[in-house]
Amino acid sequence: MDYLIKLSVMSGGLLPLMALLLLIALAVIIERLYFFNWVIRAGLAMEYAVQKVRYGDRKSLQQVADHYAGAPQAVVLSVALNSRGETAEVMDRHIEESMLWQLPKLDRMLWILDTTVTLAPLLGLFGTIIGMIETFDVLGDSKDPNAVTGGIGHALIATGGGLLIAIITVVFLNYFSKRVRLTMHQMELLKTMVINRIHGGGVTPSEAYGAQAATPENPPIGSQPQATLS
Repeated sequence: MDYLIKLSVMSGGLLPLMALLLLIALAVIIERLYFFNWVIRAGLAMEYAVQKVRYGDRKSLQQVADHYAGAPQAVVLSVALNSRGETAEVMDRHIEESMLWQLPKLDRMLWILDTTVTLAPLLGLFGTIIGMIETFDVLGDSKDPNAVTGGIGHALIATGGGLLIAIITVVFLNYFSKRVRLTMHQMELLKTMVINRIHGGGVTPSEAYGAQAATPENPPIGSQPQATLS
C-alpha cells in the first residue's frame, strides 16, 4: 500500500485517476459485449425467420416482429408493417429513417472508449513528467545514483500504465465498431427482405433452394457475408 501511495504521489495523483478511467472503460466494455451479443444473435435469427416467410404473408412477418420486439432490427419489420398501402420506394425511405434513429443506441457510450484511447497515454505521460521533475529535485540534494535511477523507473510506470489502458481499450473499440457495422448490415438485409415480401411475388429463397436453405447450418446466399463480418 505504501508503494502504491508513493507512486501516486510521484505521478501527481494521476495514477488513481487512470485507475478510475480504466474501471469506467471496463464497465462500458462489459455492457457493450452483452448488448451486441444479444443484438447480433437476434438479427441472425430474424434473418432466417423472415427468409421462410411467403410473399404477402403479413401475419407471419408480424409474428416475427412481435417475437423479437426490443431488438433494433425489429423496428425494420414494424415500420414496414405499419406502412400499409405505400409503394416500395416510400416504404424504403420510412425504414431508412427508422434505421437512423436506431444508430445512437448502437454506438451508445463508445465515445468513452474513444476518449480513453487518447486520454490514458496523455495522462500517463503527464504523470511521468511530474515524476521526472521530482526525481531531478532529488538529484540536486543527493549524490546517490540509485535514488535518481529508481525515481526515473517509478516515474515511467505512469506512462506504461497509460499505454496499457489505451491498448486494452482500442482493441474493444475496434471490435464494437465492427459490431455496429454488422448490425446495420443486418438491418439493410432485413429491409430488402421485408419489402420484397410485402411488395414482391413469386417463391421465397427457402422454397427455391430447398428447406435446408433457411437453416443456420446452411445459410442462404445473401447471408454469407455475415460470417466474414462476425
